[in-house]
Amino acid sequence: MKIIAVRHCKACGQEHDAPLTEEGLHQAKELSRFLEGYRFDSVISSPFKRAIDTIMPYAKFTHTEIQTDERLAERILSTQTDPDWDWRFHLERTYKEEHLKFPGGESTFEAKQRIHSLIKELKEAGLHFVLLVTHGNLMSLLINLYDPSFGFIEWELLKNPDVFMIDIQSNDVTNLWVV
Repeated sequence: MKIIAVRHCKACGQEHDAPLTEEGLHQAKELSRFLEGYRFDSVISSPFKRAIDTIMPYAKFTHTEIQTDERLAERILSTQTDPDWDWRFHLERTYKEEHLKFPGGESTFEAKQRIHSLIKELKEAGLHFVLLVTHGNLMSLLINLYDPSFGFIEWELLKNPDVFMIDIQSNDVTNLWVV
């Protein structure tokens, strides 16, 4: 099975219902043109508005149904609201300490189990080529399942949008979105 994993286009925020920016809407159209030569067995998106809006131009162009799956939602690091809490520092720690968990959050291990359960389900369904639309942190953890060298530094280098091809059988990961 092969997966094309897409990080959503530029958005106005991190909230569940945050829309794409004007630039993000333009990026979604570019992404649609980039993907139009591909035909997927399934297109599955995070239920967050910015993820769905990222793939909507492609879905409309190809008359493809977008399924949503909570397992593609962004990982919550913590519900910590203290403005002095250095979330970047703590996020980096979670790439090294997979079971580290902060109040109200999800550990790296738990997030990887979540995305792995979706991949396993897709494989068991006999799908061969799937498009997944998700968020930066979860996408980096998905890639890390097949390329353990993909960590915090690589997460920092991700762009909005970003597109990776993952060959599940060979554990080969290729960045397709080179702008």
